[in-house]
Amino acid sequence: MNKLQNALKANAIFSSISGILLIIFNSKIAALFGTGNTTIFWVVGLVLLYFTITIWYEIKKQRRLAVLWIIIQDILWVVASLMIIVLNPFVITSTGNLIIGIIAVIVLFMAINQTKALNQNKTATKN
Repeated sequence: MNKLQNALKANAIFSSISGILLIIFNSKIAALFGTGNTTIFWVVGLVLLYFTITIWYEIKKQRRLAVLWIIIQDILWVVASLMIIVLNPFVITSTGNLIIGIIAVIVLFMAINQTKALNQNKTATKN
């Protein structure tokens, strides 16, 4: 596997584990965030599992534009996370905000790693 495939694989593994945990432990996670609404956690979990499928597909294909779209989605996740922490529109607990912040840092690291790998990859196709 080349660096881009490894970077994407790390993202896929992290996203799938996060998605599965959100689905299985939605009630416990909701409690950590200070809410009784569990729906958002299993919905985000399902979305992460779908995202994981798209990443696995691109590990094989390595299409430059599709990988760039994955990176953009990671950056959007980080920006949204920061907005949630700063604006706190959902009145999330300190523990919830800490979890959001830690995950945002991990996702940012993956976006940076994928960007570097994409820029070094000579085999990524344009389409």
